[in-house]
Amino acid sequence: MQAFTAKLALLFTDTALRNRMLFIVGALFVFRILAAIPVPGVNAAQLSSFFASSQFLGLLNLFSGGGLSNLSIVLLGVGPYITSSIIMQLLTLLIPRLKELYQEEGEAGRQKFSQYSRILTLPIALLQGVGFLILLEREGILPSITAFQFGVSALVVTAGSILLMWIGELISEFGLGNGVSIIIFAGIVARIPQALSQTIFSFDASQIPSYIGFAIAALAIIAAVVYVTEAERPVPVTYAKRVRGLKVYGGTSTYLPLRLNQAGVIPIIFALSLLLLPQMAASFFATSTAHPLLAHIAQGVLSFLQNLTWYGILYFIFVFLFTYFYTAVTFDPNMIAEQLQRGGAFIPGVRPGRSTTEYLAQVITRITFVGALFLGIIAVLPIITQGLTGIQSLTIGGTALLIVVSVVLDLARRVDAQLSIREY
Repeated sequence: MQAFTAKLALLFTDTALRNRMLFIVGALFVFRILAAIPVPGVNAAQLSSFFASSQFLGLLNLFSGGGLSNLSIVLLGVGPYITSSIIMQLLTLLIPRLKELYQEEGEAGRQKFSQYSRILTLPIALLQGVGFLILLEREGILPSITAFQFGVSALVVTAGSILLMWIGELISEFGLGNGVSIIIFAGIVARIPQALSQTIFSFDASQIPSYIGFAIAALAIIAAVVYVTEAERPVPVTYAKRVRGLKVYGGTSTYLPLRLNQAGVIPIIFALSLLLLPQMAASFFATSTAHPLLAHIAQGVLSFLQNLTWYGILYFIFVFLFTYFYTAVTFDPNMIAEQLQRGGAFIPGVRPGRSTTEYLAQVITRITFVGALFLGIIAVLPIITQGLTGIQSLTIGGTALLIVVSVVLDLARRVDAQLSIREY
């Protein structure tokens, strides 16, 4: 208890750490102001009706931090940036130079890789902005406007997405944690008061057992997510003894902590982004009268994705695969083995070099299987519940719960690391 009190006091008294936290608060305040500035001429009643009939828009609203439900200038949210990041990560498998840039050239290489992702975000945001504005105009949510007005609106929406990406990058650089994840987290948390008020006003005493059941299930899921996120597989590491003069160095034993879920919340975000892309394209072409065949195909895609069973299967597969994919991109067993060998360290019972690489790859593959399986099950559990109860909001709520818990844990871990550094 005393250690916790001391760290809490240090959190408020340490100038550098306090400034980082205040920067995050200020950046999120700017983000919430942007999310409240609407695109001119919005039909609020039609927009509300459109949202109520589309789970796809609810998920897309998750990435915009609530900006889409207001049809604000940041209605695209960080979705285009996430899409460009996915494309760049996939390209590392096809272009060896990009993989070297991301994994082997240190911080300078990663900064250049991130710059490519930012550049790719611009055309993606422009395409998504134009497509979405056309879709909203067809649905009667936006009034018919001239080509010039439409172009200006598309540029404003694109600029809003780029601005939000920049705010996320600033949070990552001058704050704590992943800026994009924190922006999504802030958008989710900002909707909690509205959700609570709706629950209170629509309270039905006969549904008390259901409310209690949902509360217990939510607490159980939170506990499970916390446990799996914090779970580690310690790999023992021993440093060889070295004699210099009359002194002996090394000979100590420690361990290499390998997390059960190395990817965190990123697989959830990637999987949702990949599922949203075909839905957005299909929604755009489904109402097309110029190409009946294309409209028929788009309606078929929408029907397929609106089927809870197939949607849940695809969601599970994408989360599972992206967990492995992101772990493979961010964790390089060969690099870890080389670092251990250069530092005079070895894993007991395993020869240095290639054998260590194979051992680490085997361990990370096994523990990632458990983490990916758990993450996939938790991701589709709300969909299963929705199929049993018919409550549509549970799907969005389950995804939001995963993101919120993971971001809070990551932020708490980073704050604790900063406090530990300052203690020493």
